[in-house]
Amino acid sequence: MGVYLGIDVGTSGTKTLAMRSDGKILATATAEYPLSSPRPGWSEQDPEHWWQASIKTVRAVLKLGKIKPVDVAGIGLSGQMHGSVFLDARHNVIRPALLWNDQRTSAECAEIESLAGGRAQLIELVANPALTGFTAPKILWLRNHEPKHFERVRQVLLPKDYVRFRLTGEFATEVSDASGTLLLDVQKRAWSKTLLERLSLDPAILPRVYESEEVSGRLSAASAKLLGLSAGVPVVGGGGDQAAGAVGNGIVRRGVISATMGTSGVVFAHSDEVQFDPQGRLHTFCHAVRGKWHIMGVVLSAGGSLQWYRNQLGEGEVALARKKKIDPYELITAQAAQAPAGSEGLYFLPYLTGERTPHADPHARGAWVGLSLRHGRAQLARSVIEGATYAMRDSLEIIQQLQVPVKEVRLSGGGARSKFWRQVQADIYGVKAVTTNSVEGPAYGVALLAAVGTGAYKSIVEACQATIKVVDSTMPALRSKKVYDAAYPEYQHLYRSLKDDFRTIAGLVAK
Repeated sequence: MGVYLGIDVGTSGTKTLAMRSDGKILATATAEYPLSSPRPGWSEQDPEHWWQASIKTVRAVLKLGKIKPVDVAGIGLSGQMHGSVFLDARHNVIRPALLWNDQRTSAECAEIESLAGGRAQLIELVANPALTGFTAPKILWLRNHEPKHFERVRQVLLPKDYVRFRLTGEFATEVSDASGTLLLDVQKRAWSKTLLERLSLDPAILPRVYESEEVSGRLSAASAKLLGLSAGVPVVGGGGDQAAGAVGNGIVRRGVISATMGTSGVVFAHSDEVQFDPQGRLHTFCHAVRGKWHIMGVVLSAGGSLQWYRNQLGEGEVALARKKKIDPYELITAQAAQAPAGSEGLYFLPYLTGERTPHADPHARGAWVGLSLRHGRAQLARSVIEGATYAMRDSLEIIQQLQVPVKEVRLSGGGARSKFWRQVQADIYGVKAVTTNSVEGPAYGVALLAAVGTGAYKSIVEACQATIKVVDSTMPALRSKKVYDAAYPEYQHLYRSLKDDFRTIAGLVAK
């Protein structure tokens, strides 16, 4: 059987895995690197760190898996979306890359909407509103604030596509990651000539766009030597981390939704046609499945809210867990399980870092509402878990409003590892929640794409059906579901009541 490598260029590190064509994982390796924040709200990285981490992790999985270079039949690439790598005429990096979580471009977002003819026109052109994380505002920021650097720009690449360039010498991307630049005509799966003209951007600075399983280049002799591989290995388009992670979890057909409860939370739905929310609350991107799309809601502090609770208020649980040599989250969720559904009227708003879906409000803040002498640590912990899950339901509700069927929600991330949190998700979402045998995320998804692109499978749907299986199902508990259905509208109302106060508070802090 052939061996396929999946390389995932993340924000904190790069992960590589080696997968056999039957889906069996032979080895994984991760290499971390730093993130720079030269000013408040800025987030940058040196692309060279991604490349060195790719070399290190590929070499590691070959050694750990006892894999011969000749056995590697294909490579797939995934990575953090939206980041901008600026290259000059000699293909040198001009400045550190601006990342997805960089917040410096609010003025450029307004500029883009104005040049596009308004927010509605922009959504019509590229299916999404302008958000600070996207790539296009970063390009305009460079033009507005670092004009000497902008004059040198000959190519703009996304993070994984910079690694592709180092692997193959090719300037290429693929449709799912390109969707997050705000420059792709998502419906036509090609760069938007209209928007590029309105923004006065030269299309020549953008790479060629492929479908996700298409071969985009082959491993050069020089790079093969560095990685310990054979020259000529095909490198497929791959996918942005969310689309690739969805492939790795089998979200490749209508009716199956994923809910990933990591530091941020993502609700992801496959779509057979282009669907977009006219209000721009959801992202509409091309899927890594040829000719398909996806819609996606993002919660900025989902699992991150419980992490905050652990770090700031869970000192006792952390200390006890250290003694027992267990995960402190086990103690926190066990404590939360002692409180009844609804936390006896205590609500937690998980907007610790602002919010994206559905509010797109950087001024939103976290809050406990309804505290009384009755409430203790069990209710506090449970309300945090419930609040993060209500926020995920916000995205799920919009997806359902777009007439996307929700037959099953596949859970992943930290919220899927806890039996208690799986049950809370099933109860709040009101549908069957399942987990699968696939836990490696985007790296696994792009390894599958590499297997498809080199002929091991006829399609990504076939590949997922052959390798990804449901291993656990959780049905909603009717009594708890009834409690949550009654409480959810009040949760939604609390943001609307506090929205103006959040903005005032943000202004006072800024002074």
